[in-house]
Amino acid sequence: MRLLATLVFAVAVVSAADIPAGAHVLLRVQNTINTRTAKVGDYVYLQTATPITADGHVVVPMGSHVQGVVAMVNRAGKVKGRAELAIRLERLTFSSGQQFKIEPRLTSLEGDAGGQQVTGSENTVKQGSTVGKDTRQIAILAGSGAMLGAMVGRYGSGSALKGAGIGGGAGAAVGLASALLTRGKDVELRQGSSMDVVFDQPIELQ
Repeated sequence: MRLLATLVFAVAVVSAADIPAGAHVLLRVQNTINTRTAKVGDYVYLQTATPITADGHVVVPMGSHVQGVVAMVNRAGKVKGRAELAIRLERLTFSSGQQFKIEPRLTSLEGDAGGQQVTGSENTVKQGSTVGKDTRQIAILAGSGAMLGAMVGRYGSGSALKGAGIGGGAGAAVGLASALLTRGKDVELRQGSSMDVVFDQPIELQ
């Protein structure tokens, strides 16, 4: 009887333990969300992919549910601006049904994030720059235009050099127009992708 009482007391102590400040946990996304279709207020569902421990005890088991909400959505522009998506994590739910209010901070995305990265302190994910991609596209089209212009100049009435210059300029113009008219890449958090978050303040689990 005394042993049973001791075990019950131990379980109560563990269940009442806090999430300590500075604790990290890896969360796995359960529903794909992106800046193309998301709206402010949409829910985001995640699960803990790692446990949280305190004083040698597991206080948040792996597989616990976390609910968040989309706080900000910005799609990339056609000329400038990169896509941004901000998520506010709000609720932690154990398998027992116990729920706790949380406010962890997103620190990084795990695995292949396609150039996406966490910026600032507002849980914002921002898409990487497309400057290099646009430059390569313009260069490829300019080169193709120069080659075609040289062929036309060689077999036509003009010189190959003049044709290459005209063709290269036309190709570069097409590449620049294409880059300016194409909307930048969206931020996308795919189902199964993971993110690391940290608790800046302790959370009471009572």
